[in-house]
Amino acid sequence: MNDGRAQSQDLGTHHSMLIRIADITIALLSDDPKLKVGAEGVMKRFVTHEGEPDIEIKARWANLPRESDGRKVFNSGALWQLYSNNGFYTFQFTSQVLGAFPYKVASFNQDFNKGEVAINRSYFDINQYINPIESPLDEVLLVNYLSKGEKGVEIHACGVADTLGRGFLFVGQSGAGKTTMAKLWEDEPGIKVLGYDRIILRKMNNCVWMYTTPWQSEAMLASPARVPVKSIYFLEKGQKNEVLSQTPTNSITRLFACSFPPFYHHEALDFTLRFLEEVVKTVPTYELRFKPEKSVVELLKRCLSPFSLHAFFNTIASI
Repeated sequence: MNDGRAQSQDLGTHHSMLIRIADITIALLSDDPKLKVGAEGVMKRFVTHEGEPDIEIKARWANLPRESDGRKVFNSGALWQLYSNNGFYTFQFTSQVLGAFPYKVASFNQDFNKGEVAINRSYFDINQYINPIESPLDEVLLVNYLSKGEKGVEIHACGVADTLGRGFLFVGQSGAGKTTMAKLWEDEPGIKVLGYDRIILRKMNNCVWMYTTPWQSEAMLASPARVPVKSIYFLEKGQKNEVLSQTPTNSITRLFACSFPPFYHHEALDFTLRFLEEVVKTVPTYELRFKPEKSVVELLKRCLSPFSLHAFFNTIASI
């Protein structure tokens, strides 16, 4: 590091790594010769070897205290708790499987573009490769970073791209049918399923893009990809297949209910609502009531045909 930014040519060693998710590049650096950074599993697909980092994180071994300094802001009810102290945010990760002390503590500035991860040396083999932002920190970090500077939102959704490179987003909570919808599309010629569960939306150059993430229920689909979103469908199981137009207000409400904003930050919640308002201004939204069978795919293929009349989408379509 020279001017405070990690240069891409310096990365890719045992002590540095670049990860890119949703066109956001994260530089992971270790100044400690005994801490080697690396990725494993699905995250290997998101490793890159070029580009200037948007987020820079230094990792180090440490002997961690039982509780972090500062005011406790949020308790996830699972592995992590969030503290605020002198303008910095600190995430403390504890697992009873490992012990009573934190296994990792990550501190970030207010913009979440610079940080440090301290890893409890007593819980790890110092000879193994370590991913300092191993899940769930990677997702927590991205969710917070996206909410700063109007960068994007993570959504409970599955994504499908057609042969023309157009993306179609199917949104819903657990049980709404995202996995079912993705599987119905999988064997369609020229169709690419981008994700079963978690998609990041970003708006750039008046276009809403959807990105796959590493945090998919089906790991084999987790690989870097993005497509422009051409339409959004809110999933509802029904007795027949129908496509129904949605009002902007209803669409914003339904998207927000399926989003992952940092609920502990009022500013982040305000941003999320503004961002989703821009999404529905840019992309048409519909409710899709469907039977879990191939007939819904045939209906959607007719709806999505480039030769379909736009007016078709303003009526109830059924098969």
